[in-house]
Amino acid sequence: MGRMPKWRCVASIPEITYFKPVGIPYRTLEEVCLSVEEAEAIRLKDLVGLEQSECAKRMSISRPTFHRVLAAARGKLADALLNGKAIRIEGGNFELATRRFYCINGHQWDVSFKDMMTKSPELCPTCSSPNIMPVQPSGLGWARRGYGRRSGRGTAV
Repeated sequence: MGRMPKWRCVASIPEITYFKPVGIPYRTLEEVCLSVEEAEAIRLKDLVGLEQSECAKRMSISRPTFHRVLAAARGKLADALLNGKAIRIEGGNFELATRRFYCINGHQWDVSFKDMMTKSPELCPTCSSPNIMPVQPSGLGWARRGYGRRSGRGTAV
């Protein structure tokens, strides 16, 4: 039996989750699936321009693990760009960096990724109400199905 995968911390779910090359009909189009944590690795390293150690720290993973995630993402992007494939961003083993909660009395607050790893909130910090729910993130695509930890192709854990 394999080891359980470690959750990777991502800042947000990308708003655009599908890219299609021009001029290739959908019926003949192949897809490359990029996980949300692979997209986050590309964002941190190639878009933001951080060093790998800082990227790994922000994603709450080791530097070698970050390197493997980044290498896999770059390989998938190269395959899609050079071979005319569509890119779909979905799934993976990730947790949003912060999770917003609300209670039935209208109070809202954020809980960090590190705090969520130890224990989910049970009471509203303002009124101590036990009736709390996560605020659903805005975004397109499969992100509307749920909130927080993800595994596989858009299925909640």
